[in-house]
Amino acid sequence: MNSLLSSLNESQRAAVEYISGPELVIAGAGSGKTRVLTYKIAYLLSQGMKPWNILALTFTNKAAKEMKERIAALVGANDAHYLNMGTFHSIFLRILRNEAELLGLNRNFTIYDDSDSRTLINSIVKEMHLDDKTYKAANVLSRIGMAKNNLITPESYSVDTFLLERDHRSNMPKLSEIYRMYVIRCKSANAVDFDDMLMYTYMLFRNHPEVCQKYAERFKYI
Repeated sequence: MNSLLSSLNESQRAAVEYISGPELVIAGAGSGKTRVLTYKIAYLLSQGMKPWNILALTFTNKAAKEMKERIAALVGANDAHYLNMGTFHSIFLRILRNEAELLGLNRNFTIYDDSDSRTLINSIVKEMHLDDKTYKAANVLSRIGMAKNNLITPESYSVDTFLLERDHRSNMPKLSEIYRMYVIRCKSANAVDFDDMLMYTYMLFRNHPEVCQKYAERFKYI
């Protein structure tokens, strides 16, 4: 491993070798951030960490695939195979499949894409006798998505003065109710959208500390 680390510059090597606590690496484009992450995982494995105890989250599937291939070249395909590596959505989806019942879902839940979600929003808008030109599905979904990404549930949304006033100014005072109905309808259809994968994982760990502890023990290094 020392021979491998010798190919890193001083700053990269320092980032790779530090494994005793949280670490933040700030670096510009082309400075070797992916290289540091790749070598850091290889270094952890060389120090005795089991591959299934390492969790590596990326923003794209392409990045996860490339990193796993690089790590396989350093430590071998077998160790690389057992790494928990993927996008936030793919890793969280795996967790949700395993723990679905705790969230009121079946394990075989459907994943709604944007088209499915827009169809459902349009259906709700029609049932509520609202103007679909005012409550455009894309705009409604955007606001629901922003709420979910800020961990705002329908219940929290309905009492958030700032959000309610904003919706009134946008001439969409019923958006909170649409959000509530959307979540209910998705659950009744045993379906989640992409934003749910993030929010539901948060809710799972927040509301079920024993599950949070189970994954904390499994993923010893993130």
